[in-house]
Amino acid sequence: MGVVTKAPILISMVVLLTSVAHALSGQAIVYNPPYVRVMIAKVHGSLFANGRACGRRYRVRCISGTNKAIRDACTGSTVDVKVVDRCETCAGNELQLSQEAFAKIARLALGRVNIEYEQYILTIIDRYRFSY
Repeated sequence: MGVVTKAPILISMVVLLTSVAHALSGQAIVYNPPYVRVMIAKVHGSLFANGRACGRRYRVRCISGTNKAIRDACTGSTVDVKVVDRCETCAGNELQLSQEAFAKIARLALGRVNIEYEQYILTIIDRYRFSY
């Protein structure tokens, strides 16, 4: 009886703690204050989906600079951002990142880099990592 009861609970925990997502490619653009200094992003209108995207979280990784002549554009890190607004000037595959978020993945002076990003679901463990 104990094993039968534990199996569904274990499966439920694995499902809750696992995120199924597919990475997308695009570009990241930096945007300037005024805003509270946190890891946030604006997204294109189609991705924004009339506000339904607010609160979604994306894990973003720089894959290269937009200018191939510049080496070491990316830091090698990823950043987790929260969607807070619609970007009026972004193309369909662009995210506009706060300065802090952009600086975590690339050299801030570049202003635009090629990225890979994926939506993820905040797990119970992740909830303690975020202060926003």
